[in-house]
Amino acid sequence: MSSAADTAARLSAATSGLPAPVAVVDLDVFDTNALDILKRADGVPVRVASKSVRVRSLVERALGHGFAGIMAYSLREALWLVGEGMRDVLVGYPTVDREALAELAADPVARAQVTLMVDDVAHLGLIVDAEEAAQAAQAAGVGGAPGAGGTPVQVCLDVDCSLRVGVGPLTAHLGVRRSPLREPGDVAALATVAQAKGLAVRGLMFYEAQVAGLPDTSPAVRVVKRLTMREVNDRRVRILAAVRDAVGHDVELVNAGGTGSIEVSGSAPGVTEVTSGSGLFAPGLFDGYRSFESRPAAFFGLDVVREPAPGWVTAFSGGYAASGQAGKARLPRLFTPGYTLSGTEGAGEVQTPLRGTRPDGGMLRTGDRVWLRHAKAGEMMERFDQVHLVQGTEVTGTVPTYRGEHKNFG
Repeated sequence: MSSAADTAARLSAATSGLPAPVAVVDLDVFDTNALDILKRADGVPVRVASKSVRVRSLVERALGHGFAGIMAYSLREALWLVGEGMRDVLVGYPTVDREALAELAADPVARAQVTLMVDDVAHLGLIVDAEEAAQAAQAAGVGGAPGAGGTPVQVCLDVDCSLRVGVGPLTAHLGVRRSPLREPGDVAALATVAQAKGLAVRGLMFYEAQVAGLPDTSPAVRVVKRLTMREVNDRRVRILAAVRDAVGHDVELVNAGGTGSIEVSGSAPGVTEVTSGSGLFAPGLFDGYRSFESRPAAFFGLDVVREPAPGWVTAFSGGYAASGQAGKARLPRLFTPGYTLSGTEGAGEVQTPLRGTRPDGGMLRTGDRVWLRHAKAGEMMERFDQVHLVQGTEVTGTVPTYRGEHKNFG
């Protein structure tokens, strides 16, 4: 694998004729990451998480490598992707977007290809309202596509996978605050209501965030991961049995995991597929994982515009902080060797001060290009209209991001 210095020099050569800020994806590394993810899954289907990519052509590229289906983060996004010819789109989060639900209900192709995430009877009520409105419009001949009332809307139930340690008020919650569904009886009860309302209960999702999303950098984290998988695996078996009894059949889709937990989630009892997206780009937050090799594939380049003091340079733009709990971990990572962000200014809205020297003892100068990586994956693409695809020292293609296609899904 090339050194950071070699990669930075290669990216600078490939984009020397392009203005900065500039976003690039190293296609050779992207493809290697895609194939490695599939290898780690060991035959278990891998659904690509679109929120971690946000470039339609790169989502399609992952599918071309063998990823199976898409996990979208918005219903409007899912409808757009289906309209562009993509199939089997699981919306990873509940929606209360009535207009988008109405569009889904009126479109028989979308109904067949989109699966909605739910964890509350309120979600079911909104879906049913949209279905009834579409059927009424079709009957009146004033709207709705032919067959809008045919295929039932498909739903997937989101199950909480946080780790609970302790008793009563002393219980610690380790993981994300996600779904209210946790125990077999609660999940089965919602599945029963969904089926009674005429919805198709297609599957269940078990996202173990504290396993998939935390670098295994400390013994404590590794213990949390082991305890989580032990508890979730046991509960998943009981939940699947309860839902089967409630709806009269096994669900076809049991989704779990993320890039950081592909092996353990994919081999867990009852799981039919895993999800991965961030691993295609390998952003800064993935640097601490020991369970797989993190190969950075996505970068953004800034140009040095000032030399304010000895040992300091200033690059234009760069304040692309990641979502989540604010802190240093959410700032971009310098990829050009020898330089660090300022401890007082960080990555700035219009200028980013950098301190250091190159490994060869030289200094960046005005007009030089410096390379950084976003802390997360797809969020970087919200800053750019297009991304340049690099192979070797050449830009072999330029494609629009979601933003470049005038799509903003929140």
